[in-house]
Amino acid sequence: MAAGTDREYDARMSDSVTWRLAPYHDLTRDELYALLQLRQRVFVVEQSCPFLDIDGADDRAWHLLGWTRDAEGAPLLGAYARLFAPGAMYDEASIGRVVTHPAARRGGLGRALMREALARLATLSPGSPVRIGAQRYLERFYESLGFHVAGPEYLEDGIPHVEMLRTA
Repeated sequence: MAAGTDREYDARMSDSVTWRLAPYHDLTRDELYALLQLRQRVFVVEQSCPFLDIDGADDRAWHLLGWTRDAEGAPLLGAYARLFAPGAMYDEASIGRVVTHPAARRGGLGRALMREALARLATLSPGSPVRIGAQRYLERFYESLGFHVAGPEYLEDGIPHVEMLRTA
């Protein structure tokens, strides 16, 4: 699927997400372009945080892409996350770069993304706890998914974060 545009997301389409999980080497050029574009749009531009998003970890991750459609019906990468096996980022399995497209927010897609990510990790790394580095303002969101704070607050690229853990 090709990268989506900035056109408004059609909230009626929120139930029709096509999930694809792929290791780095199986991503198509269009998928890689779309996920990097989404990550830059949100983490660098929207959050006004110049940082090196391409951090050398993508080739160790499984990439979860949530494809939906914009208001005109064009493909839109509405949600994305990286999944890591235990030992790749932390001792536990982990989820990172959790992001939803700005045009696809407020319809539950972020929660659907995390539920899908957790379900996929349960298959990839059965029984493993899951550790995340969460932006502090999203702490309650992650608590609602079974995570709890597991470390002190820290700054990452000028943004307050906290490690959180979810046990299997």
